[in-house]
Amino acid sequence: MKSSAYPDTLSALTAASDQYEEALAGNNIPLLDALFSASPSTIRLGATENLFGPDEIAAFRRARKGGAPRRTRLRREIVALGPDAGCVTIIFRTEPDGRTGRQTQSWIREGESWRILVAHVSFLS
Repeated sequence: MKSSAYPDTLSALTAASDQYEEALAGNNIPLLDALFSASPSTIRLGATENLFGPDEIAAFRRARKGGAPRRTRLRREIVALGPDAGCVTIIFRTEPDGRTGRQTQSWIREGESWRILVAHVSFLS
């Protein structure tokens, strides 16, 4: 994590990112749904899918059997864009196949909670 003019935002995004990673590892679908914004502008571009809006994202999570593959985080960078927005980028390795993946999430503050507005997941060839 890098220093920022918005230390409270960095702290909040670190906690939100940790919560997301825990929900992903445990396939906690209700929490994963809650961590994405309910805005119709919400987008998740995954390794194999393009999802627009919270309904498509929720349907994808429910259709995926067994949840996301287990993974180990190799690096995380958090950038606060202001008091109410920031980006979290994670480099990870999936288990057991060892593929290296990348995840970028743009987070916004909605009231007292942080939510993902745009997410992208991809793998290196």
